Amino acid sequence: MFALLRLLPGGDRDKETEILALRHQITVLERQLGKTRPRTVRSIRQLVLRLAQENPCWGYRRIHGELLVLGIKVAASTVWEILHDAGIDPAPERTSTTWASFLHSQAGALLACDFFETVTLGGARLFVLAIIEHASRRIRILGATPHPTAAWVA
Repeated sequence: MFALLRLLPGGDRDKETEILALRHQITVLERQLGKTRPRTVRSIRQLVLRLAQENPCWGYRRIHGELLVLGIKVAASTVWEILHDAGIDPAPERTSTTWASFLHSQAGALLACDFFETVTLGGARLFVLAIIEHASRRIRILGATPHPTAAWVA
């Protein structure tokens, strides 16, 4: 905003001089960088490759859309280039996902929960809330009560 206010009182000659100076700076920067595009951040590259690996049915446009949902602004052509450089074929040419491979890729996030009933040594009936983590197959007992209510479960 201050740069714009600074340009208002100046004449056309001042503006043209500044434009020439800026063009010169751009030329110097292009020479220093070579004529290549700026490199994509390593973490974005790794995320693109991970999304392609875990979701073999997704093409570069779908991956690009997911990145946008995550707030990562990168061109669709950049996503295509990352996949191409990694030797990942376009989605129709990759193998389709089987149910087993889908479950394997999502196992770290899958949980199953259920109630089961048990009787204590004193004869009281208790309802037990248990969760199993599919990735580790670890069972966690979250609690036991004789009268489960919605509030207790929550």
